[in-house]
Amino acid sequence: MDEPRIVRESGLAARVAAIAEPVARDLGFRLVRVKISGRDGCTVQVMAERPDGEMSVDDCADLSRALSPVLDVEDPIDRAYNLEISSPGIDRPLVRRSDFQRWAGHEAKIELAVALDGRKRFRGRIAGLDGETVRVALLEQPEGEVAAVPLADIAEARLVLTDDLVTAALRANKARRKSAGEPAHG
Repeated sequence: MDEPRIVRESGLAARVAAIAEPVARDLGFRLVRVKISGRDGCTVQVMAERPDGEMSVDDCADLSRALSPVLDVEDPIDRAYNLEISSPGIDRPLVRRSDFQRWAGHEAKIELAVALDGRKRFRGRIAGLDGETVRVALLEQPEGEVAAVPLADIAEARLVLTDDLVTAALRANKARRKSAGEPAHG
């Protein structure tokens, strides 16, 4: 639960994240990301999840009800805004070491803050962690070429929506529902 995020916000989004993270933690959620956009005037998107990766609509509502008054008191944003609480979704951002472990074998896009061997963008299958680097089997390179991407240099990383990822998500949801005693369909 206390695992730190390796990908963090800057500027105003970082200020909102500093406010949102303890509120989320108190409710049993982990903050994934805060993003502020000009959509609909101004939208503050707070992405969170339970430690098992789940985040229901009710969970989003609970976090919204708890976070909204705290943001009103702290007042980090100097104009009207829409607060949007969401789950990471299937093509989720990867922000913790455990995300790279959990999603090993799946395709990801990774963008670095500083260039590695002359490049900042990598796309490939997550091949696991090795110390402070994530190994990425590059898709555009010959079979077997693996890049060692320093975790500390990652500016943004996210899963790529593929058939394999959808299948894995459906299987995980079915297993979760079965263990909770819910019907596997519907």
